[in-house]
Amino acid sequence: MKKFTGYKCSICGEEYLPGQVTYICLKDGGNLDVVLDTDSIKKKYQLEDITSRTEASLWRYLPLLPVDEPEGNSTPLHAAGWTPVFALPRLAEKLNLKHLWLKDESRNPTASFKDRASAVVVTRAREIKVDVVVTASTGNAGAALAGMSAAVGQKSVIFAPKSAPQAKVAQLLVFGAKVILVDGTYDDAFELSIKTSEEFGWYCRNTGYNPFTLEGKKTAAFEIWEWWMKAHHDWHKEDSPLDDHAPLNIYVSVGDGNIISGIHKGFKDLLTLGWIPNMPRIIGVQAEGSAAIANAFHANTETITPVSAKTIADSISVDYPRDGVRAVRATKETNGTYITVSDEEIIKSIAELGSMGVFAEPAGAAAYAGLVKAAGLGVVGSDDPILVLNTGSGLKDVRAAMQAVQSAPIIEPTLSAVKKIL
Repeated sequence: MKKFTGYKCSICGEEYLPGQVTYICLKDGGNLDVVLDTDSIKKKYQLEDITSRTEASLWRYLPLLPVDEPEGNSTPLHAAGWTPVFALPRLAEKLNLKHLWLKDESRNPTASFKDRASAVVVTRAREIKVDVVVTASTGNAGAALAGMSAAVGQKSVIFAPKSAPQAKVAQLLVFGAKVILVDGTYDDAFELSIKTSEEFGWYCRNTGYNPFTLEGKKTAAFEIWEWWMKAHHDWHKEDSPLDDHAPLNIYVSVGDGNIISGIHKGFKDLLTLGWIPNMPRIIGVQAEGSAAIANAFHANTETITPVSAKTIADSISVDYPRDGVRAVRATKETNGTYITVSDEEIIKSIAELGSMGVFAEPAGAAAYAGLVKAAGLGVVGSDDPILVLNTGSGLKDVRAAMQAVQSAPIIEPTLSAVKKIL
């Protein structure tokens, strides 16, 4: 069975065969969507063939991915995905909501959502037999590439802005990647990574550039869909249809736009296969200091105007989002919207999620901050089922986490000293 039939430009609709192009549309530079061979998939697989698979990772959905089974077994590359969903009843009550859950992507091998894309890209790199995979990253994408590459002995090069959090840079180095810090922004690192891939023949992993990153990220939609089919029944009347209420609302933090676009692509694939009756509602959340996509959405345009990004949430700090058009469509086509949040609201949300046992990095906490604001603005109803996506671990940026809490007191080692601070 063919895994995919080719690519389609998200801007002009131009179609390409698998071997005709590698990254972006040759006509207008638009991002490419991988076109699955849905006819073959529907002939070979039924819904139950997917949900009955035993793999506890994103490879559970191998029939819906444009790559073959990765080499080896029991490596970190095989462990990406299949992250848990937690109920947050106390926070739900605080926000006057009845149904609130969080999907925790910090449980991935390198502690972020980006492992999904890197697992698929590295698998593709091995299939096409490239020597080096390169990417630009503020930390998470680079760590994911470095970790997934290390698992199978793939060489990787990471360009990161010198402002990247040290904890993230440490991951890159420990995993054995060639790390080059750039005296500039993420966008500067992005352009440099493309130039080096062209000069040296390296395979570029960049989000909003390599179409296979979207294919890895869409697996989160598959997991949400499978979880939702089960969670649904916990509070639904058995004799009522499953769609007699507001759709599932998914809150996603947005930087370059590739995660929200990937989740949208996953649900579109399921809809094309006829395995879901309708789409969830997708809500994008951006930091106020990095809101190029939100600005475009609210201006009712697909023209993305760059900003001078500045936010504590480094993972979503982007001057020019490389997947902005598809990110605008992800919300527009699902009756969603965009919310912007301040750094202060993000920091507060780190502490609130921490009180529930979830340690989120700033970008992950931004999604919850967006929900808090949306609840206050009446964007979400009290009966709406809501899922918040935490995209990474707070251990990625301890400096930001410390701003969300009070410093621990230092005392003499005596009982009386303890009593004084209680």
